[in-house]
Amino acid sequence: MSRNAESTAFRSALEVVRGVEPRVADAIAAELADQRESLKLIASENYASPATLLAMGNWFSDKYAEGTVGRRFYAGCQNVDTVEALAAEHARELFGASHAYVQPHSGIDANLVAFWAILADRVESPALRKAQARQVNDLTEADWFALRRELGNQRMLGMSLDAGGHLTHGFRPNISGKMFDQRSYGTDPATGLIDYDRVAEAAREFKPLILVAGYSAYPRKVNFRIMREIADSVGATFMVDMAHFAGLVAGKVFTGDFDPVPHAHIVTTTTHKSLRGPRGGMVLCGPELADQVDRGCPMVLGGPLPHVMAAKAVALAEARRPDFADYAQRIVDNAQALADGLLRRGATLVTGGTDNHLVLIDVSGYGLTGRQAEQALLDSGIVTNRNSVPQDPNGAWYTSGIRIGTPALTTRGLGAAEMDATAELIHTVLNQTTPGTGPDGAPSKAKYVLDPAVAESVGKQAADLLTPFPLYP
Repeated sequence: MSRNAESTAFRSALEVVRGVEPRVADAIAAELADQRESLKLIASENYASPATLLAMGNWFSDKYAEGTVGRRFYAGCQNVDTVEALAAEHARELFGASHAYVQPHSGIDANLVAFWAILADRVESPALRKAQARQVNDLTEADWFALRRELGNQRMLGMSLDAGGHLTHGFRPNISGKMFDQRSYGTDPATGLIDYDRVAEAAREFKPLILVAGYSAYPRKVNFRIMREIADSVGATFMVDMAHFAGLVAGKVFTGDFDPVPHAHIVTTTTHKSLRGPRGGMVLCGPELADQVDRGCPMVLGGPLPHVMAAKAVALAEARRPDFADYAQRIVDNAQALADGLLRRGATLVTGGTDNHLVLIDVSGYGLTGRQAEQALLDSGIVTNRNSVPQDPNGAWYTSGIRIGTPALTTRGLGAAEMDATAELIHTVLNQTTPGTGPDGAPSKAKYVLDPAVAESVGKQAADLLTPFPLYP
């Protein structure tokens, strides 16, 4: 599609929306303006292509399609079958998986599908068998009691939150923490790296049903071959959540021991982030879990979103093109250039650098909390998010870290020189920001002081840096 055609399509769509609710059209336009002018460094965000975005705004949104390809509970799903089959085909070919399930609406949904598939495969429970067979209404109170007891006794071992893990890997605020008895493995206090011997020791002691690998804020590769050996040694199912780095797997930047698909029993992912698709989820697995995974709807998912599956098919087709591999490599090159620029300016980075798409800055060296740093950077046109660091003294709300990532800026075309300039802007803001005080005069973990002239200057430099790299021309 030509750029003129793309512009015409989006302008026309906005005018149609404006005719019904102009405030929504204004908010959409304002969001595009904000994204055009800001350095987007949130590691979990990206820019989907116009083709992917347009694929979501169509008549598939009006169709119910519970079930799977060829086995729907609604009539008239032949076109949904086409796009779902295409998305699954692209996913299998892209990742070298034998089975792909593209219905999950999000990463947590993909993880829930995986958890229930593993439980159904591993736990001998008549109640669970009934539920998986779509006989939920036939469950007696005794069945439900047995089901709750059995599921509550199952164990999960995953990466701790402060080491870079994710809420959906068994932590109490999330449903996974209510389903499983969970224990965490951390990282070496001296290096911030995974200590595989300690993971093996924890697995031998805890004997989990599921060993989970994957992360949202760990800036290094994971050796999935070793993790699978650990899982096998205790009879655990090995699950990998590759939501953050799926694009690096798709682009063949992570191969061999660092590609989870050949080593894991089951792999989950989002389809946005580094994969650069629509917001959604996906599950990859072998034939032994395929039947259970395909029961995700209606077991834990609502009706599939056919318009989003259509967008997934488009994005996965884009990821199979040769230029995507180049893009994936540039993500890592840019992250390393950004890390190097920060280190040269005196910043402290968790693990001392990065192997992937993200960098984790310990902002305590600037005398700040993550919340103060996040807001000061936002004032200056740099969009990041606060994040815990290992053994974080400020907890998960205020934090001591800032997580930054390069997928979005790499999509816009920025390279090593721009990453160094970005490092300078980040350092300038953090170096010029000081902690504020509360109403009682006591030090605050949230309030901060930054000269508005500094924020304005950095914001202008950020916008100038982006000028040669227009977003959606």
